[in-house]
Amino acid sequence: MCSWCWAFRPAWNKIKEVLANFDTHPLSIQYIAGGLAPDTDEPMSADIREYVQWNWRRIQKKVPGTEFNYDFWDKCEPRRSTYAACRAVIAARQQGAQYEDVMIHAIQQAYYLKAKNPSNSDTLFECATAIGLKQDHFLSAFQSHKIEQLLQEDIMLYHQLAAKVGISGFPSLVLSLSDHLISVPIDYNQPFCSLDFIMDCLLINED
Repeated sequence: MCSWCWAFRPAWNKIKEVLANFDTHPLSIQYIAGGLAPDTDEPMSADIREYVQWNWRRIQKKVPGTEFNYDFWDKCEPRRSTYAACRAVIAARQQGAQYEDVMIHAIQQAYYLKAKNPSNSDTLFECATAIGLKQDHFLSAFQSHKIEQLLQEDIMLYHQLAAKVGISGFPSLVLSLSDHLISVPIDYNQPFCSLDFIMDCLLINED
């Protein structure tokens, strides 16, 4: 539910595509749910609503081609509440790692393109069904203490990474290499900024 992560998706897809072909330097990808905004039933305040819409417009200027459906602000009652979406992604992961990013994308599409509220459980269940998850298993996991615990562990890990390598905000990329943690620069319009940096790190590590 981070609009900057939505804007970064095309660049991230390109980065993943290239990383998958690093035969001599196999890298695995670990997603971390950073939390962002805790559970609440309170409607989003007028100033936050205005800020988020302003941020969408700013993103569209900085990252051309990023789509937002502004009908969301009329059709839905927004809440600054993103933990449920994080739990949904982790619950999807329980049915197979291949579902993790697919679920992220489904939630992003529901929010930014279809003007549906992913702070609501029914939207998340709809996303889970759309990507082919087993509904009963997803619902049981989504509501479980285990998933909440995994979310809190992810949030803790995010804060540890922030303290160790100085990342701040979302999205962030961190390269774990030979027991070293390295913050990877991000350019929303130039994915090879990140890829060149990663390749340089791999080459230095070889030396």
